Amino acid sequence: MGLIHAAMAAGGSVLADQWREYFYCPALSNDVLLVKGEKKAGRGSNKKGSENVISDGSIIAVNEGQCMILVDQGQITEICAEAGEFVYDTSSEPSIFYGDLGEAVVNSFKQFGKRLGFGGDAPKDQRVYFINTKEILGNKYGTVNPIPFRVVDTNIGLDMDVSIKCHGEYSYRVVDPVLFYKNICGNVSGEFRKDQIDSQLKSELLTALQPAFAKISEMGIRYSALPGHTTEIANALNEVLSDKWDDFYGIKISSFGVSSVVADEEDEKTIKELQKAGALRNPNMAAATLASAQAQAMQDAAKNTSAGPMMAFAGVNMAQQAGGMNANQLFNMGAAQAAPQQATGTWTCSCGNVNTGNFCPNCGSARPAN
Repeated sequence: MGLIHAAMAAGGSVLADQWREYFYCPALSNDVLLVKGEKKAGRGSNKKGSENVISDGSIIAVNEGQCMILVDQGQITEICAEAGEFVYDTSSEPSIFYGDLGEAVVNSFKQFGKRLGFGGDAPKDQRVYFINTKEILGNKYGTVNPIPFRVVDTNIGLDMDVSIKCHGEYSYRVVDPVLFYKNICGNVSGEFRKDQIDSQLKSELLTALQPAFAKISEMGIRYSALPGHTTEIANALNEVLSDKWDDFYGIKISSFGVSSVVADEEDEKTIKELQKAGALRNPNMAAATLASAQAQAMQDAAKNTSAGPMMAFAGVNMAQQAGGMNANQLFNMGAAQAAPQQATGTWTCSCGNVNTGNFCPNCGSARPAN
């Protein structure tokens, strides 16, 4: 009795799976990375087909921004990333409505024999998956702990490490659907969402920020200018993460945005002091700073009437004499450094023209004997 029931079930399932099927993906939102394809159901007679069995000649609709993969018995057999209609003509499930009729009938009887041994059920699992290949936007990140950033300023000889915190967003894309399916999502029954891997990606991204920022600092970019160099940061991150993300996950960072960068207050104060000290190496800057300080000192001395008008006036004169001489010396040093050095073998005519020959081309005067 059981054998007769199994034979009837096998025959019924083989006939039910003869219909060609139509698979599609209604939509893939920004939060969905992979979804299992759906069969189009309507008023037709194809209502009793086996689950996860795809008949030969079935049609799969692939939209823009999607990649379709076919998994047969747990193994990827077909892949299509081109938008349009894909016809599955290499299925192990025959259909009398596609291909050679005689061959399809023979193969159908073979399937009947196989299913009879499994109690009438189809001994196979075939699935269609759609992978989102669009750019996945709006992935926020933020450094909880400060990240070292090397600050180099050749103008003042500055080379020090500071601690910075940064926040922003990044986006990524699935560039290798096969690796993404094999190593990340696998044979899911419904859909795979990005929040299932967000924490792992964010942790690895923050770990890669330190060597990426090291590459950025070597380019002479200061931490305050990071928001204007997001392309360089994205390239540096992809270089650091290539072994893991590109070669294992099958994803790649598309863009990296920096909304805010904050350095440690002590480090910021130290940099400003060193920059100020470096600027004073210029005699003109030092003279201007000294003159300003001396002017303020003279104003304060003029206002000091507690010791009497004569002492206040004497203090002003002393500040003028001491300050004016030192400031003038610094200004002279700056002018001497800025003055162009006259090349050897040249002479200056009385008209002001610098010449190299024996006669001035400007006024025609002869070169002096000495």
